[in-house]
Amino acid sequence: MITDSLVILILAALLDYLLGDPWAWPHPVRAMGWVIHHYTQIAFKLFTAPAALGACGVLLCLGLIGGSALCGWLIAQLAQLLHPALGLVIEAVLLASCFAGRSLRAAAEEVLAPLAIKDLATARSYLSRYVGRDTDSLSEPEVLRATLETVSENATDGVMAPLFYALIGLAFPAIGSLPFALAYKAASTLDSTVGYREAPYTHIGWCSARLEDVLTWLPCRLTVLTLGILSGKPYQVWQLCQRDANADPSPNAGWSECAYAAILGVQMGGTNWYRGIAKPKPLLGDPVCPITPTRIEQGLNLTRSSFLLWLAIATLALQLSYILELT
Repeated sequence: MITDSLVILILAALLDYLLGDPWAWPHPVRAMGWVIHHYTQIAFKLFTAPAALGACGVLLCLGLIGGSALCGWLIAQLAQLLHPALGLVIEAVLLASCFAGRSLRAAAEEVLAPLAIKDLATARSYLSRYVGRDTDSLSEPEVLRATLETVSENATDGVMAPLFYALIGLAFPAIGSLPFALAYKAASTLDSTVGYREAPYTHIGWCSARLEDVLTWLPCRLTVLTLGILSGKPYQVWQLCQRDANADPSPNAGWSECAYAAILGVQMGGTNWYRGIAKPKPLLGDPVCPITPTRIEQGLNLTRSSFLLWLAIATLALQLSYILELT
């Protein structure tokens, strides 16, 4: 028996595969960003003490994460009351917005397309839309490295972790996948928006940064294991991650990037520039092969395969559970 929740999840995955996030469509992350921006501006005007800003950050975390989950659930319930089919479609569309598989692939392909015709300036310009580092003077190998680092890091927090929490939602039919996925998406958005050690977000963003690290820890490790199994060399992937990943300041990004580096036989990390300031990052993996568009494509395919594998396992597990209930 395929439950409504599983149908919604499969439909959401299909929508993400086919459409991604069209720019003209409203998106939950934009609403989250609007709330974060206005909340932080008010907090900065009212408070200057670190403790007060830290407390504001905790309230922001709890409010946005809980509010996003509740809003998603209420919208789905209202649509369901209007018509069951409408409820299914609305919930699937909102859930699809939590997955960034198609968007991640589109971003990488947008950067790679001008490189194919040796238009480095355009590739740098497109890359600047997706990374925080300075791109104006990057060489072609550095553009390729930045693209692969973005693909491999966001594979976890943009694709696999939202799916992980959506799968958890299958165990709670009364709630469903959408609130869990939206809650994680809110935590991820908070981290990318205010989760910085630098001013002015040092204090108001500490809770966002720590919470996202905690929420991503388990799905990140499961993603690394999945990638290792798909590559046929899980032990080597895990060993290389243990060797290099912990040197990265992020407890999750280093593991995600390192897994892809191990499988693709490339090395990531090195010196990046942010607003003219050099920031060295640890080297991840061994430079067996150069980073090429083909390697980036392989990385994108690994992410898609991991996503489909988790979805297939969840479907089989639910079917097995249903059969056991009948017996």
